[in-house]
Amino acid sequence: MPRITVLPHPDCVPSGASIEAASGTSICNALLENDIDIEHACGKVGACTTCHVIVREGFPSLAQASDNEEDMLDRAWGVEHLSRLSCQAIVAEADLTVEIPRYSLNHAKENAWTS
Repeated sequence: MPRITVLPHPDCVPSGASIEAASGTSICNALLENDIDIEHACGKVGACTTCHVIVREGFPSLAQASDNEEDMLDRAWGVEHLSRLSCQAIVAEADLTVEIPRYSLNHAKENAWTS
């Protein structure tokens, strides 16, 4: 079973993590199933950018992003050439290393504007 290594993120996974993921599942679902609380404001349908990840290792094993995903990624904060929407990126057979960007464009995030 492929492994996903998640690089440390101060809010979601401060120490980083290494999880197993079934081939055919999305990166987003694999993270959520392993108690890594990645944002997914649109309900995992590829209509926002809150689940944006950067695939640092294993990127070539993922199927090519759809035009819709590419259009959404154009709106993501901190997008790179290795960026994917984790709800649309399906785990194949290769191990992956992913980075969850520090910020997202989730304007509805609770406590975003606290004093």
